[in-house]
Amino acid sequence: MLENQMADRPNHVPDAAVFDFDMFLDAGLLLDPHERVREILRDAPPVFWTPRNGGHWMIVGYAENYEASRNTETFSSELIPAEMIAMIRPLLPADVTHIPLPTPINLDPPSHTKFRAPLQAAFSPRAMMARKEEIRELANELIDQVIDRGSCDFIPDIAEPLPVQVFLKMLGLPLERLAEFRALVHEFLAPPTSPIDPILRMRKVADAMKDDIEARRTQPRDDLLSLLWASEIEGRPMTAELMEDFGVLLFIAGLDTVINGMGFGVRHLALHTDFQKALRANPKLIVDAAEELLRRYTFTVPTRRVAKDTEFAGWQMKVGERVQLFLPGGDLDPREFADPHTFDLGRENNVHIAFGVGPHRCLGSHLARIELQVIYEQMLARLPEFRLDPNQPAKFHAGNIIAIDSLPIRWD
Repeated sequence: MLENQMADRPNHVPDAAVFDFDMFLDAGLLLDPHERVREILRDAPPVFWTPRNGGHWMIVGYAENYEASRNTETFSSELIPAEMIAMIRPLLPADVTHIPLPTPINLDPPSHTKFRAPLQAAFSPRAMMARKEEIRELANELIDQVIDRGSCDFIPDIAEPLPVQVFLKMLGLPLERLAEFRALVHEFLAPPTSPIDPILRMRKVADAMKDDIEARRTQPRDDLLSLLWASEIEGRPMTAELMEDFGVLLFIAGLDTVINGMGFGVRHLALHTDFQKALRANPKLIVDAAEELLRRYTFTVPTRRVAKDTEFAGWQMKVGERVQLFLPGGDLDPREFADPHTFDLGRENNVHIAFGVGPHRCLGSHLARIELQVIYEQMLARLPEFRLDPNQPAKFHAGNIIAIDSLPIRWD
């Protein structure tokens, strides 16, 4: 995929399946993301093909996302299969010996299951609950730094340092490199500019972690890198190459996603001060509020590859075509949720797909939920009524994550 490259419509794609949408640069998505998602649901089919970014499929509807996410035989997570790697390898610099692929998210069952196993216990509900007070303490430290100012940019001041510091500690990476790592995540998630861009970016992430990964081999600590070194896959010991594969996944997933969940949640609170009052009066509602905020402002867009010719949602799809699971659309689909744009704490059967569905459901969902609940609790407990800064609008970017870059808020 090349940035802004327009593709010709393939012969098997009828005109009725085409909707012109750029998941990276769409103007409406960058102005008011979820309002634009509602427009797409109104104007486009639940599954459509766009000529943007080299041409690919977008799955927007809830039922369609649910089905595709579970059908790993047809919609594969192996985005760069072995034969493609063999074709790309001659194009890579000579010093790129190992191509790190984000494991296990790049695998399909049954391989996915065995490579996910070493991470299951580390991200279990019990293990994540053990970190709750550590997370609360850090949240309070960050609020202390801004509370007397009467304002802050919520993203760099609170939303970034909270989950990123928690995750860096879990991994065993140095906190003083936080800014460097965040810049690397932004670079990784930017639109590719050449066919080998994704591989070079994964190599760059692995290189940034390389010294710390190697150090844990001989000097283990109480962290996730050390745990992985001690793990076996079907009786075989861990390798340096596989450690890089795990590292790339954990680095990208842990250093970006929940930041945006916090951002959209606090933005909603800042826009609805009556809702703030309700939660302050009854903090027990925050658990349910966090779930409805996740549904209302879902923000991840996973990628799949068509693994075999298929007919899906009435359209023919061919082997090798790229598919984007537009989960923000699924959770605003009026066919699934009554008045989906309405924030409803009493919503019944709120089975949102913000964390995905099927075998690739987000491994870090338990940690994300705790972080979201804690930041809402502490913001509401410690700050007076806050609102958006009318002189500094929020800034967004899009792609595989619908993200908030800046969210200035004020309080009296």
